[in-house]
Amino acid sequence: MGGTDIRSEHMERQWYVVHTYSGYENKVKTNLEKRVESMDMQDKIFRILVPTEQETETKDGKKKVVQKKIFPGYVLVEMIMTDDSWYVVRNTPGVTGFVGSSGSGSKPTPLLPSEVNAILKQMGISETKVHYDFKLKDQVQIKEGPFANFVGTIEEIFADKQKVKVLVNMFGRETPVELNFSQIEKV
Repeated sequence: MGGTDIRSEHMERQWYVVHTYSGYENKVKTNLEKRVESMDMQDKIFRILVPTEQETETKDGKKKVVQKKIFPGYVLVEMIMTDDSWYVVRNTPGVTGFVGSSGSGSKPTPLLPSEVNAILKQMGISETKVHYDFKLKDQVQIKEGPFANFVGTIEEIFADKQKVKVLVNMFGRETPVELNFSQIEKV
């Protein structure tokens, strides 16, 4: 089964590290999120994280909690690596390249799950893997909460927050409800 066709090799979500110009991390995150939406890559590029941790600073006798970047100049991207998704990330303004790719043609090396978990834990994010195969306009049934047993249509997917906006028909009108992935199932 050899060959160089990437599409057949890795179709799983993995975390990659992107190098950015220093100080551009949040801008890259915003730019990339906009590009994912405008180029319709929500099925290939999921969460974009600027790893930060809370640190308490004392300034002029006052304690203040600040978000400090754990890896200045780096952004984590959870994605399925294809030619298209690579291109979208690589050509985002502020991105200088992927970490772990040798040369222009080679695909970067993903982070190991243990590395990802360590970083997420440091950020205070617990990584409970919710793999979802929801798409926009999917019909879903709500499993729990005040809208349990209602059926709705997925209007938006917030992969980074593991949430969806579902339009539920209530009292003859469509009402948008924000739900966690774990609260819905496909009909």
